[in-house]
Amino acid sequence: MRARGRWVNVAGDDELAEALAEAIAGDAAGFAALWRALQPAVLRYLWVVVGDAAEDVASETWLQAARDLHRFDGGPQAFRGWLFRIARHRAIDDRRRVTRRPEEPADALDDQAFEARGLAARDTASEVLERSGTAWALGLVASLPPDQAEAVMLRVVAGLDVAGAAQVLGKRPGAVRVATMRGLRKLAAMPQVQDRNRVADRPPDVVHRPHGHPRTGEV
Repeated sequence: MRARGRWVNVAGDDELAEALAEAIAGDAAGFAALWRALQPAVLRYLWVVVGDAAEDVASETWLQAARDLHRFDGGPQAFRGWLFRIARHRAIDDRRRVTRRPEEPADALDDQAFEARGLAARDTASEVLERSGTAWALGLVASLPPDQAEAVMLRVVAGLDVAGAAQVLGKRPGAVRVATMRGLRKLAAMPQVQDRNRVADRPPDVVHRPHGHPRTGEV
């Protein structure tokens, strides 16, 4: 699945690679460029996971990243995975301080058959995430079961591939694929998502009258 639009507000790999190399070398400007590129996605992911504590947990995430960056070895995609693993660990620590919320176990399902059935749902949900207001869409994602919400955020918002998301979540790639597709299908089936997609797809020159009689081009 391809992450698109404003939901993945990050720099391209070339630009990110340059900033990453500078940050590893100790350049504060390079680290600041990493923060500007990835902080929006980190915050959105953490908002779904820990709610109002997202900003505090994001700060802890970046503090640890700054402290441990000299030990990182890899490119932009690997850095995204590394950063979101830190974010998830800090989120788990925060949840332990507040309350325990068990994750739902991933269902056993044939991955290829499930993906074949879920293509339309994926496209529908991805479109609504792109078209809709950030707070509205994040609220819908947050209403999913925790394992599905995290998988959707890491795949759609953070832009990680299945293998990278699996490393962050500590799960098998197949389980992440299933959780992502289940989450996207649930999003696509939500009445508010379907209503918003119908409004977005309506031809702009059609005006619906009170009694259901559309008129076009009339003044």
